[in-house]
Amino acid sequence: MTESMPTEVRRERMLGLLMEQEFARVAELAEAFGVSTVTVRADLDALEEQGRVRRVRGGAVAAAPAGEPSYELSLGSAAVEKARIAKVAAALIRSGESVLMGAGSTTGYVARELVARPELADVTVFTNGLRTALELEPALPRFAVVVTGGSLRRAQHSLVDPLGGKLLEGIRANTVILGCGGVHPEAGFTNVNLPDAEMKQRMLRAATRRIMVADSSKLGVIEMAPVCELAGIHLLVTGEQADPDTVKALRERGLEIQLA
Repeated sequence: MTESMPTEVRRERMLGLLMEQEFARVAELAEAFGVSTVTVRADLDALEEQGRVRRVRGGAVAAAPAGEPSYELSLGSAAVEKARIAKVAAALIRSGESVLMGAGSTTGYVARELVARPELADVTVFTNGLRTALELEPALPRFAVVVTGGSLRRAQHSLVDPLGGKLLEGIRANTVILGCGGVHPEAGFTNVNLPDAEMKQRMLRAATRRIMVADSSKLGVIEMAPVCELAGIHLLVTGEQADPDTVKALRERGLEIQLA
């Protein structure tokens, strides 16, 4: 590839590369396309203006579908709050339990907190999140980690239907821990996209104790895809900076809330 390649062709191929490998550094793109780092930065700026990539330090990531941030971007959003929420949620799991965990950045933090508990053993975790599974890998063989299978969604690295829910039909877990896109007194728990929402519904049906983790920015929000009513969740763990009026309204409707 050379500097003589038409600009639009190069940018389309650059976007394709970013979609394949999720993240690329400016220097790597310059080498791959045989152009200067100045040219790469100009290309990335143009693609970002079109909403097709997001610039991050040192490089870029392909933009997620409209309305849905990528796992990587979500991981850095409200990181301190999510880590506190995760610590509270992880403390609820006991040795010998079976746990269902959804995909998403907050559940990724929960996975890290579970790994960080050396006394926790003989825990079996089922997850449809590839990143969640990788976060749990350091706990092997204390934990058994089972990935559900299914069709891969790029934004959250989640496995969904077709075939995503087959494994869930044959198990009954002690606890499920899920994230969500919105928590609203009337609308209940909602999600940004339908495929992940449907998987969360399956997970809820397959578990006895149902826990939702959501940072405070999710409270009062209604997203497109319904997950469940407030009554479908036994405990919501959120941040202490959550809007007091929304927390009060949720509690008045019977939802148990623990502030981290």
